[in-house]
Amino acid sequence: MSETGWQVLVVDDNPIVRMGLRMMLEAMAEVESVVEAQDGAEALDLLAAGGIDIGFLDVRMPVKDGLSVLRETTASAPLVMLTHSDEPAIIKEALSLGAAGYLVHGAFQPAELHGALCTSVRGGAVLSPQAAQVAFGAGSAPERDAVPQAALESEQGQDGIETQQRPSLGLTRREVELMAELVRGGSNADIARQLFLSEKTVKNHLGRIYAKLGVPSRAGAIVTWMAR
Repeated sequence: MSETGWQVLVVDDNPIVRMGLRMMLEAMAEVESVVEAQDGAEALDLLAAGGIDIGFLDVRMPVKDGLSVLRETTASAPLVMLTHSDEPAIIKEALSLGAAGYLVHGAFQPAELHGALCTSVRGGAVLSPQAAQVAFGAGSAPERDAVPQAALESEQGQDGIETQQRPSLGLTRREVELMAELVRGGSNADIARQLFLSEKTVKNHLGRIYAKLGVPSRAGAIVTWMAR
């Protein structure tokens, strides 16, 4: 990561969409530069070259689509789907492939894009209302992007303690506590503070949780956890 700001990759085959995103992102103090790609093949090359701190990917593109990028990249930068597609099957597949989040055009404002940028770079998961509705099951969509408070309330009683009314999926009590913080949208640092752990311990717990749930990412863990 650059000492002066983040380098953001925007991948979309529509040049108007890329221009609009570039304008919004370049106005954010944390962003040093915005790099553009018009398809997934270009995106993979840019990610492989390094230096990208976060990428926003369209789903449907020529040459190689956004889901293919998720499957094929070896880069560690978080990749957030930013697309017009709100099809449940695509949302589920993207999150299962390791997307750090899923945003739908028209469902967020610049301030919310800024929040999604910061949350993703710092290790959190972000979801537009449509994506959150898919991730957390049937019912009315949350009003905000990122992980909704409604999801947290379904996990915890009024005293904030895990209700244990749903299966733990083989997680230990400590891992269940960590999942509750993950559902809040907390970064590793946030979770470490809340649970009085080191960030390294949180990272180790997350690795074991991902393995137990059979998912590659935070967003995938949240989807699997909330669907149980």
